[in-house]
Amino acid sequence: MAGVPVRTPFQPRTKAHTIPNTTTPSAETIATSNLPLRSNAPAAPTNRKLSTDADAISDRSTLLFIRRTLCSHLSEKGRSTPAPIDEILPPLTSSNEVDLQLYALIAIIIREFVHTWYAKITPDQMFVEEVVKIIAHCTRALEQRLRKVDLESLLFEELPDLLDTHVKIYRTSHYPLHPDPISVNPRQVYHSLWPFAPLSPVPLDEDPDTIKSQSNNEAAYRQLIVNGVLAVLLPTEDLENDCLTSLVGQIFSEMILGNGIGGKACEPWLLWEGIMKVAEVIQARLPKAKAQVRIDRSNSEITRPNLLDIKAGNTKASNFGKSVQKYFWLILQYLFLAFAAVRVIFIAIASSSSLPSRIPPTRKPTGFTLPNDDSEPPMNSEALPWARAQPLKRPILKMKLWSCVSTLLDTDARMPWLSATLSLLQWGAITGPGKIGDTDGMIDKLLSHQIYTLILDPTLLPPILCTLRQTLFPNNTLAPARIPPTPTETIEIRRRCAEAILGLIPIAVRDIYFGRTSLYSSGSSTDTIDVDLEVKTELSKEERHIREVEDVLNVFGDVYCNKHLLYGVVEMIIMRIIPELGEKGVQELLDERLN
Repeated sequence: MAGVPVRTPFQPRTKAHTIPNTTTPSAETIATSNLPLRSNAPAAPTNRKLSTDADAISDRSTLLFIRRTLCSHLSEKGRSTPAPIDEILPPLTSSNEVDLQLYALIAIIIREFVHTWYAKITPDQMFVEEVVKIIAHCTRALEQRLRKVDLESLLFEELPDLLDTHVKIYRTSHYPLHPDPISVNPRQVYHSLWPFAPLSPVPLDEDPDTIKSQSNNEAAYRQLIVNGVLAVLLPTEDLENDCLTSLVGQIFSEMILGNGIGGKACEPWLLWEGIMKVAEVIQARLPKAKAQVRIDRSNSEITRPNLLDIKAGNTKASNFGKSVQKYFWLILQYLFLAFAAVRVIFIAIASSSSLPSRIPPTRKPTGFTLPNDDSEPPMNSEALPWARAQPLKRPILKMKLWSCVSTLLDTDARMPWLSATLSLLQWGAITGPGKIGDTDGMIDKLLSHQIYTLILDPTLLPPILCTLRQTLFPNNTLAPARIPPTPTETIEIRRRCAEAILGLIPIAVRDIYFGRTSLYSSGSSTDTIDVDLEVKTELSKEERHIREVEDVLNVFGDVYCNKHLLYGVVEMIIMRIIPELGEKGVQELLDERLN
């Protein structure tokens, strides 16, 4: 449609900025340098650290770091200004901003893990240049394939389905119904319900052979994945270079998959810390007025007995006036909410017609009606146009994301009325009059537009990569290995994560979700209430909420079970980007490429 931007996963490549190596000092700088230094105004250490961190991730510092690490062997004598990075290094993607962050990560990896041993053999840098070319070829091929992937279905249908399966199987295996003499190892139950050959046999502490065998199978699986990816993405001449492919394969299989995804990322404390940081970022972006209102409301509930004792002698007329004022503002608030809801509905109806369709033109057969999911195909289905066409996209309201959230929050057991109501509304929106929630319906197009605008926005990728680089490699250096927390510290991390999540939930919503307990005895407001009993009841209520959230977080409490989930996510993403791996084996692909 006219006026609708084309959805592309990456920005078009723009001209890179040239940054000179030397700068000419100005007269103001020279004059400033001659001034006496102030010895009585030292800079604060915190400010110096923040300034150093900000300077390390700036574009200028990043470009200089990449040039020193990856382009030091290139001679640029006789040039007043150095050549731009995009003229020296091959492009990784179609976006300069993404290339800058990716090359910074590549430079750190090569400096920390390749230069440390390769420089002892030879000072020649051509080997590093060949490694960079292989990585660049892989990233460009991945970008072209990523454009063809249905990211909506991947992020909101297939990956949530994996998480939903993990949560259900974890709770089944770790919440036994029988006492100790009959109980079995939860990991064995989990692996039996979700078998995964690279993670077999189940490692047992009392049997070291199982631990070693499982580790060897996992390492072979990682190497097999990387070899399959390289067999599809690399050109034939690079694929024939066994030395380069072995090095690149080791970098991806051991450093990224082994130490990263299969190692640290599976640790429960690291997952809880990540969730806690996300909750803290969201909490910081909430309006301060709302946060202050929640704090004041919480404080008023805790100190309510004292207020009742002080105002015990108030007249009924005063209480009636306060009740009238309370209900007046409540009615006014609901009227404003209704007006805002009606306004949003009218804007949505008006703008939905101009939004692009979720169904590509090649998938819209004319003259035939697409069959329902539950109907059986006819005998001669190959002759029909809709049988040869690709299947329609699944409605966003029908994707697994919603059932995954319901399973994670356990709404079927906690609030079955809410789960049933939402299911009824979902069914009505998809199959009811107008089918506004069905594929390409009004709600479906609005949700798809918001997903591509807020979540799949390509401008979000460079800041995410920059944050990832600063987190993993502060100041572009390899951070010292973190000492794994003790079991007591791990429990404390889980508790702080639960507290951060509770900070995002209003008190009224907590009472509905966790169940409301009466804090006051029935009777008139002038009755005397014990303050100590009130404080103990409130503390026990808060503690109960924290423990309930911790129980939800426990689904990430087992390293071995987390590996099933994360390796499943990696395999799902690779299969969607490189579908050839699902049709042929790795050795068969290599034989085809190498004749």
